[in-house]
Amino acid sequence: MPMKGTFFITYIMVDGWSGIALEIIRLPALVLYHLKNTFLVKTEQDREEAMDPGSLNFATNEPRIQLYLLLGLVYSVVTPILLPFILIFFAFAYVVFRHQIINVYNQKYESGAAFWPYVHMRVIIGLIISQLLVIGLFRTLEVRHSTYILIAQPVLTFWFHRVCKGRFEPAFVTFPLQDAMVKDTVEKATEPNLNLMAYLKDAYVHPDFKGGELNKPEAIDEEESSPLVRTKRTSQMGSKHESESSEGPFLRS
Repeated sequence: MPMKGTFFITYIMVDGWSGIALEIIRLPALVLYHLKNTFLVKTEQDREEAMDPGSLNFATNEPRIQLYLLLGLVYSVVTPILLPFILIFFAFAYVVFRHQIINVYNQKYESGAAFWPYVHMRVIIGLIISQLLVIGLFRTLEVRHSTYILIAQPVLTFWFHRVCKGRFEPAFVTFPLQDAMVKDTVEKATEPNLNLMAYLKDAYVHPDFKGGELNKPEAIDEEESSPLVRTKRTSQMGSKHESESSEGPFLRS
């Protein structure tokens, strides 16, 4: 395993550092935008769709970050020369992804850090793998006393994971009581006469299995019977031109 340290150093420099540079340049997105702008853009809405940067792809970026973390954990003891390359990668990744998330990408949803327990579990798995590999390496080197001492590390790491899971996981998987109280307060202030108990009694029951017609609250009846009005979303640039044109010739200076 120590002989593979040079390969992973090269891998981090070629894939990690260059990947971070490509992320800040976004060359494929730039080329795709110019192609769309040349052949497909005909209206202002088409231009907005062509300029849409999309959102951060967690399905590919997050496992990639954890791969480099696993490499750093495994080779921190076996080949310590790899650590500076890992630290440089994480420093660049922090600066670049922080800038991209704040200033470039469009955030599709807010999960309230609900994915963090899975990230923590995978970090713990990486720690346990690195500890087992170090135990195996010391065993092959016939360093018995160090091997016996290191056996307790995976057990303590797993115990630490269980403690963190029981202590902090409810904060990520359950809805905060304070936010629920705020929602209830806003609902009571906006619709004081709304009673959802009768509606929620069999709201999820198939209509064929309902005993009779349900007496819904008036607010729900009005909401369901009101027609939907299709609206068209315009860009800021388009709304600006429309506002200027709506002023008329007498209001312009």
